[in-house]
Amino acid sequence: MRIGFDAKRYFLNKSGLGNYSRDLVRILETYYPENEYIKFTPKIKGPSLGDKTIKLPKSRLHNLFPSVWRNNWIVNDLVKDKIDIFHGLSGEIPIGLSKKGIKSVVTIHDLIFLKFPELYKRLDRVIYNRKFKYAIFNADKVVAISEQTKRDIVEFYNFPAEKIDIIYQGCHPAFKIKKSAIEKAYLRNKYNLPENFVLNVGSIEPRKNAFQIVKAIETLDIPLVIIGKETKYSNEIKAYIHSKGLQNKVFMLQGFTMEELSTIYSMAELFVYPSKYEGFGIPIIEALYSGTPVITSNSGVFPEAGGPFSYYVNPESIEELRYAINAVLNNTSMRQEMITKGMEFVQKFNDDKIASQWNKVYTDLIG
Repeated sequence: MRIGFDAKRYFLNKSGLGNYSRDLVRILETYYPENEYIKFTPKIKGPSLGDKTIKLPKSRLHNLFPSVWRNNWIVNDLVKDKIDIFHGLSGEIPIGLSKKGIKSVVTIHDLIFLKFPELYKRLDRVIYNRKFKYAIFNADKVVAISEQTKRDIVEFYNFPAEKIDIIYQGCHPAFKIKKSAIEKAYLRNKYNLPENFVLNVGSIEPRKNAFQIVKAIETLDIPLVIIGKETKYSNEIKAYIHSKGLQNKVFMLQGFTMEELSTIYSMAELFVYPSKYEGFGIPIIEALYSGTPVITSNSGVFPEAGGPFSYYVNPESIEELRYAINAVLNNTSMRQEMITKGMEFVQKFNDDKIASQWNKVYTDLIG
């Protein structure tokens, strides 16, 4: 099969949808190398000359209007490149694929713009809704990354549940490699990290709820490391840290390589993720693969990602979060069970299983 991908975020996003795209293509190339995987992108950072798996706009007009190319004109390029299936990796597909006889599949990650409209500008919501709705009702196969996302698609678009498959995300292989004491010590010295700490990873925005963790650990004898892209919300947290004199207890960092980040996960005593809503929550399985126990939210997708041996709390309750952190840190047997059982559970997200599910989707589409 020749499978084409909407690879804009594969090349241009460093996290989130970019990681999803890169990991999926990587595991397919590893486990099903007999297929050809062609990456279509409006632009690219770095060299692409000679790489026949990368396809860019060919004409000057297409380069002048990359969004139009990606949403419309790309279809003619897919025909010329004899693409059998086009996979929209981030909730959208170009218009007119079926008329050209090209099968299509779309991955839907989340519908946050509908669940929390106040977090988005009105124009952005309109654009996202139009693209997602078109993809859901016109793709030959819709794949959700979780049961939660599947429920949201059914609720917001009145789309038949039986037409939606669920294939979970995997994560970067760096998180599956055991880290040595030397690697940890090097990183601790390089970034002046505390000897013991609680970790939170994710963009620092209201939905992710990092402020709750800061308030929860304020009276506990454990530092907090928050890693993620900063937003206006970060300023509120920093102001609070300064007002309470927590500068030597709460550390907000960013800019790590994937290898460094995976090592920091393995150094943490505990991973805390009290997000209000996610399509999946990839940092949870990154923590489980790293052998780090997880405390996360008790509703939505989080029990799907965290499994039966993570600790679940009401993300709005600082007291409940504080109690959970204290309980896990001070109960060695419980913490060890969370680590051991969490590692067993997270094997369901292994690369070979995800690749097999996707290959079946593709082969079923070809018939």
